[in-house]
Amino acid sequence: MPSPRIPRSKRQITGMKAVLLVLTAALLWPSGGHSSFIQPFGECARSRGSGASYRGAIDVTESGARCMNWSEVGGFTERHPGKGVGEHNQCRNPDGRIRAWCFFRNQRGRVDWGYCDCKQGSVRLQGGRSKLEGRVEVYLDGVWGSVCSDDWRDEEAAVVCRQLGRGLDLHFESRFPFSLSGRAHALPLSRPSMAKLHWWAVHCQGDEPDLLQCPKTMCNGGECSLSAAVTCTKQHDAVMLPIRLVGGRSMSEGTVEVFHAGQWGSICDDQWDDSDAEVICRQLGLSGIARAWGQAHYGKSSGRVWLDEVRCTGNELTVEQCLKSPWGEHNCVHSEDAGVSCSPLTDGTVRLVGGTVGYEGRLEVFYHGQWGTVCDDGWTDSSTQVVCRQLGYRLGQTLVPEGLDITLVPRYGVASGPILLDDVSCTGKEPSLLLCKRKEWLHHDCTHHEDVNIACNAERLGDRLPTSVPVRLVGGESPREGRVEIYLSGQWGTVCDDGWTDHDAEVVCRQMGYSGLAKARVMAYFGEGRGPIHVDNVKCSGDERSITDCIKQAPGTHNCRHSEDAGVICDYGEHQPGHKEVKAPVNQICGLRLIHTRQRRIIGGENSLRYGNSTKQYKVRVGDYHSLVPEEYEEEYGVDQIVIHPSYRSHSNDYDLALVRLSPGAVGHTPGECVSFSRHVLPACLPLRKERALKQASNCHITGWGDTGRSYSKTLQQAPLSLLPRRQCQQYFQGAFTSRMLCAGSVHQEKRVDSCRGDSGGPLVCERPGGGWVVYGVTSWGHACRTQQSPGVYTKVSAFTSWIHKVMTHHEGKHRSR
Repeated sequence: MPSPRIPRSKRQITGMKAVLLVLTAALLWPSGGHSSFIQPFGECARSRGSGASYRGAIDVTESGARCMNWSEVGGFTERHPGKGVGEHNQCRNPDGRIRAWCFFRNQRGRVDWGYCDCKQGSVRLQGGRSKLEGRVEVYLDGVWGSVCSDDWRDEEAAVVCRQLGRGLDLHFESRFPFSLSGRAHALPLSRPSMAKLHWWAVHCQGDEPDLLQCPKTMCNGGECSLSAAVTCTKQHDAVMLPIRLVGGRSMSEGTVEVFHAGQWGSICDDQWDDSDAEVICRQLGLSGIARAWGQAHYGKSSGRVWLDEVRCTGNELTVEQCLKSPWGEHNCVHSEDAGVSCSPLTDGTVRLVGGTVGYEGRLEVFYHGQWGTVCDDGWTDSSTQVVCRQLGYRLGQTLVPEGLDITLVPRYGVASGPILLDDVSCTGKEPSLLLCKRKEWLHHDCTHHEDVNIACNAERLGDRLPTSVPVRLVGGESPREGRVEIYLSGQWGTVCDDGWTDHDAEVVCRQMGYSGLAKARVMAYFGEGRGPIHVDNVKCSGDERSITDCIKQAPGTHNCRHSEDAGVICDYGEHQPGHKEVKAPVNQICGLRLIHTRQRRIIGGENSLRYGNSTKQYKVRVGDYHSLVPEEYEEEYGVDQIVIHPSYRSHSNDYDLALVRLSPGAVGHTPGECVSFSRHVLPACLPLRKERALKQASNCHITGWGDTGRSYSKTLQQAPLSLLPRRQCQQYFQGAFTSRMLCAGSVHQEKRVDSCRGDSGGPLVCERPGGGWVVYGVTSWGHACRTQQSPGVYTKVSAFTSWIHKVMTHHEGKHRSR
């Protein structure tokens, strides 16, 4: 969803042509391609999430601006107690953004914000025989420079090597943790008069995390002939970071312990969630449902607490690749030890209990973390065949209880858990018991004396795939599209997109009963799945009857993450019942909501003029959903003209609006119509002049590709929020909030939603009574992210309706006179 919002001072734009003011699903890109960025280093880059704990000395933004004192921004330190902000100007992350940031004054003297230059204070070694020896250079204010060797000792060398070790581990995502010891020496500067010197001397105690923390003597203009140098030595090299689970009832669950510096230790449960558990299970080679447990669920560890604030995305291959606190730094006790269960069980998994051999016993089913029995009401041998086949056996038979009718004795003992299923009726062809007709979970009128008992034939089905496996589509906005998931070994799992093409999509869609055009989607287009990745490198020609005919390597064998989950769109381009052809004039269809269209594409974002006002710097993209996946209905347009409101001033957030006139004809096509409308691209309505949004609007949403707190979103996100009364907004922002602004906050206070960096210029749209979507606001500014104390501020479009029509009329007249 459009995510934590950050203050922004960029001018905003909305799309415009002769009649069209706002473009549906429009994404504005710099036409010169992607801008480069500096790879961040150190704990500054690791300080992500609500528990971000960066306490370093970096005080420079990525743009090179010096940070302001936090106390200079009125009320900010009071709103974030205990978050490290106060009477200093060092970078912090009080509200859990992507990384540490600070306020600064821009060239016009206006308070702005920026992510910090996490490379500030980074070290590198030059002129040595390896990356672990050489002349020390430090990165300050965008320039690498040397340190003079005056008073250069092993204590300073130890800090350099410690810092370098962390930097190497982060930059190369090393799977092999190591620590470095350092030895100090000096090397001559080849051209002393030309060399850039940052410091004359550094005075460390030896235990500082980086050189920025050490007292320094600045250069006073003298010439230095010898530069500080170090030789770093690896103290130990582990083949991999050992990890284990202890205290559980099986090898697939327990308290997590990691081996570091010669001893086992635990992980604190601060921020511990299922994404972290998924990485632990993957590293241990365990598949199935990954679940995180806190509060020493599996018992307390007896060693040290090695790690805290572990923050995995769930896509990492090992826990070393996750963001986390430095080794040994924590504020926890062993009652907070983290645990995981790597359960290969999903709801509907079956087992046989109580028999002398594994293929006979009392039938039990797994549901919501517990095992329970099945009542024999309506049970037949057809249902038994389904269970035996699900367990990997060819045939089976139902066993009746022993004894007289009045004293029936269950063959395999009386169960003590819940009775989960009743009135199960299978045809015998189902691949899973869950696909049979049955009552709802836990609905029954039975006792455990009526539990189902079965005996399967000992002959196994073998390891080959069945001729057909269940397939489903998940995460789409209609049954005809979604992430592809297949049912293997009793659980649903995803398909990796390596080699995934329209031919593969064609087979999947045909297997599901669709006969129209099929389109493949990659890069988790429909969201990332959970659980196992069943198959990789699927290779279909397009003629196969089932996806199983296209699986060429053993299930479970892959080198993928869930960010590579494959998807499909079936019957692509076909009009479903209820779809209307969009042929009416714009003023008749604005705000039209077609059946089965993507609601999250109501209107698009990231339209701030951050690269200046030159029209050559921009392209407007319409019909986009996944920013990295080319889609068939995407089109890009050039920009003919940008019209900024004449009262806008860069030192103020007022009048924060601009209009854009598009070049006729999509890029690469013959000039013609400005924008072609379809069920993927629709305009939204302008509000009436001085229309009171609070009284008219309902069902309001923001959309964009902005900062989600972890990264910029690759797919267009949508989130609901509520418009707030003007008096409430003025209480938050005092005189900075004018009559030309709206403010809005999350509907659900426990899960705050907001627009953020990257959403600038994006729409705030609401549904009018009686239908029709209206652009009431344009994402403008704010003070913090997802906080109740600081909602988002939006330019109120209804205050500018007259100006918009005036501009449109003027430019339309000029266009006709040509």
